[in-house]
Amino acid sequence: MRAEALNTQLADSSEIDHWVRVAALADAVTSRLRWDEARREVTRLGAVLHDVGKLTVSRMLLNKPGPLTDDERITIQRHPAAGALLICPRRSMRKALPCIFFHHERWDGEGYPTRRAGAEIPIEARLLAIADAFDAMVSDRPYRGALSIGDALDEVERGAGTQFDPELAEEFVGWQMDAADLRARKLAVAEVDARELYAAATGSPTPRALTVSA
Repeated sequence: MRAEALNTQLADSSEIDHWVRVAALADAVTSRLRWDEARREVTRLGAVLHDVGKLTVSRMLLNKPGPLTDDERITIQRHPAAGALLICPRRSMRKALPCIFFHHERWDGEGYPTRRAGAEIPIEARLLAIADAFDAMVSDRPYRGALSIGDALDEVERGAGTQFDPELAEEFVGWQMDAADLRARKLAVAEVDARELYAAATGSPTPRALTVSA
């Protein structure tokens, strides 16, 4: 995909709000964990770009309201590798590649695309797996309504040790979400990281879709 086409799809993507929310969630947890700024920056960038490979999947398939066929599931599961291929030529974004490629791996080795397990999965990708799943659960989807925050946290707890890194899951659940703090972080990620990362990577003005208003 040429840079111009990628830029256009990024500007038009309905997924951007999800990317920003995942970045805000992950940033709050990395702050709680006291990660150094370099690791936090990689995590924020990886969060903003984690699903960029879905730009290669048709919106009709992504928004399908019913169950997926086996072939459709395989197509969607190609998006981490597709995202890595899109980002690899962009030098300023390459440090996010492990997050993009590994964020659908599972702690028990039953994820995709490589079936890595446990500590073989980069820790930033293990955290994004939790933030990504949590935001998906508390958001409306074409095939189901949103879960409550409490129910979604229960699901994270149930997935600890199988789908998710158990220590990171414990930290995520233990983090008491403060609405004002999360909103502030969301705005900070949207207005600073997403805008600056986009501009630096593409050399283009930030599209309006990346601007999140109060």
